[in-house]
Amino acid sequence: MNKKHRILVMAHAHPDFSLGGGEIAAYNLFKAYQESEAVEQAWYLGRADKGRGATGAISLRRPNEYLWEQAVHDWHLMKAVHQESLTTWFTDLIRALKPTVVHTHHYAHLGLEYLRIIKQVDPTIKIVMTLHEYMAICRNNGQMIKPGTTFKLCSRESYDECRQCFPEKTAEDFWLRKHFFMSHFALVDQFVSPSEFLRQRYIAWGLPADKIVVIENGQSDEGVLPPRPLAEGETRNRFGFFGQINPYKGLHVLLEALHQLPKDQRKKIVLEVHGANLEHQSAEFQEKLEKLRQPLIKQGVVQWVGPYQPHELRSRMAGVDWVVVPSVWWENSPMVIQEAFVCGRPLIVSDIGGMAEKVRHEIDGYHVPAGNVLMWSKRLLLSGETTQEWQKHAQEIVKPIRHKECANQCLKLIGLLA
Repeated sequence: MNKKHRILVMAHAHPDFSLGGGEIAAYNLFKAYQESEAVEQAWYLGRADKGRGATGAISLRRPNEYLWEQAVHDWHLMKAVHQESLTTWFTDLIRALKPTVVHTHHYAHLGLEYLRIIKQVDPTIKIVMTLHEYMAICRNNGQMIKPGTTFKLCSRESYDECRQCFPEKTAEDFWLRKHFFMSHFALVDQFVSPSEFLRQRYIAWGLPADKIVVIENGQSDEGVLPPRPLAEGETRNRFGFFGQINPYKGLHVLLEALHQLPKDQRKKIVLEVHGANLEHQSAEFQEKLEKLRQPLIKQGVVQWVGPYQPHELRSRMAGVDWVVVPSVWWENSPMVIQEAFVCGRPLIVSDIGGMAEKVRHEIDGYHVPAGNVLMWSKRLLLSGETTQEWQKHAQEIVKPIRHKECANQCLKLIGLLA
């Protein structure tokens, strides 16, 4: 009989404190590992900001769940603030738990150094890392967008071009940055990518193709929601934006697209905004969105519903027909796409990156040129005027893999590393 795994799942946040897609995916995987017969023990270690600075402390949140008060002080080289914590509390935790596998979902807010500590404590521990964006490749928060207001997409790293984006750094600085990342990534036994698009980006950057495989983040096993009830003569004209509100997510593109429509056509559409963290954005961006949204809210075209908890998502998606993802950056595997498919809602997404990969154009949704206000106007109007097209796309949706399936695929991968 094969020896059972002891798996520590690590992430850059705990869902109790942060509701981003990466940390939720990591936490759900931890729960699925706990339920697997192939796993003896599973634990979760999430970075947490308790508002008192990076003390380095590691505390028990609840049974098998830990919080690590850590942070990054050097984002260029992704170095942790609390170095002493690495060689004391974190080292002690690894020694106490004795994991056979550490499945980490990020290094943002944690730094890269913990990878080396794991191998120093026990070189036989296998490290699996799920990548969530392009932070190792791109210094601009992993967005692969040129800094500034033009939002010019970047297709690859280049020391000279990176230096132009960050003139305070030299080309040599960026060479050293890549070397530092690569030296730590060499300690990882296997990488997981939730999309083929991201996988190819990291292969082009320098990761060996055989060290990175595609496994989608798992979703709940809940059933498809019934279609939104329609009044007599009503069409599938209700669109939903879900998630973070920032310049990269493209909500401003949707609002500008609605302003492009003549008033009589605009009133045929309702856009529900279920978004969070606008208050944390720059004053300039907040002012821009305020000017765009207020007239549309007054006209009843936009309904600003606000942030939501994970357990509220299904009830909110029940009230829309289409889910829209207008991001102006590449994305990787936006959680909202899989969540919409679980609920049986077709999508309208930007035609780039992981969005274009996950949604099949004219099959279970539509692609729209990223950032193209005119084309978004046309697509919103056309999709909002139909019912038969919506039904056709909804029927073509293929349910994403469940949490258990995701865990099983990861366990199969881990078994190959043993």
